[in-house]
Amino acid sequence: MSKHAGSIDDQVLQRIQAQGPGWVFTPADFADLGSRTAVASALARSKAAGTIRLLGRGLYDTPVVHPVLGLLWPAIESVAKALERKEGIRLQPSGVYAANLLGLSEQVPAQVVFLTDGATRTVKVGPTQISLKRTTPRNMAAAGRLSAMLIQAFRSLGAATITPQRIARLRKSLPAVERATLLQDIALAPEWMHAHFREVARP
Repeated sequence: MSKHAGSIDDQVLQRIQAQGPGWVFTPADFADLGSRTAVASALARSKAAGTIRLLGRGLYDTPVVHPVLGLLWPAIESVAKALERKEGIRLQPSGVYAANLLGLSEQVPAQVVFLTDGATRTVKVGPTQISLKRTTPRNMAAAGRLSAMLIQAFRSLGAATITPQRIARLRKSLPAVERATLLQDIALAPEWMHAHFREVARP
């Protein structure tokens, strides 16, 4: 191994270790350290050493081992962030997954759906299938903000199930400062959600 190759190996490993266990990443996260071939070789050596795990094509993580459950799969949000960084796209949790993240549903979907301004495709990570669905600019206008998450969660649950109890749960679990931002995006929500947005946002 050349001195240069060893240097890139060290730099790649240092960056991985700095992020800590559970970090999901792609070769693009090391593009500033060297050529694509050099980075790929460094990651291959780290994988062979058992330092990192290959999750799928071009997708890696630093494995987390639970004392009882053993080797864990990475958090879906960590996978989503890695894909966003790599492809320069935005991802917005949708459907039952959005409702689950907000504590409005205990159902854990076998297929997690993200809306995206990128290409429609499927990514499989362990037992979970992540579906990326290209959508309209309107649906992505508030991507990454609470309002977008709430719109998708409410849409998944349906108008008839948005009870005072669920609204109260949101008001209790979400910080007041964050709830107040909902009113900025209320025009992006369907009209039937407006009253619910105002109630959640209420001081």
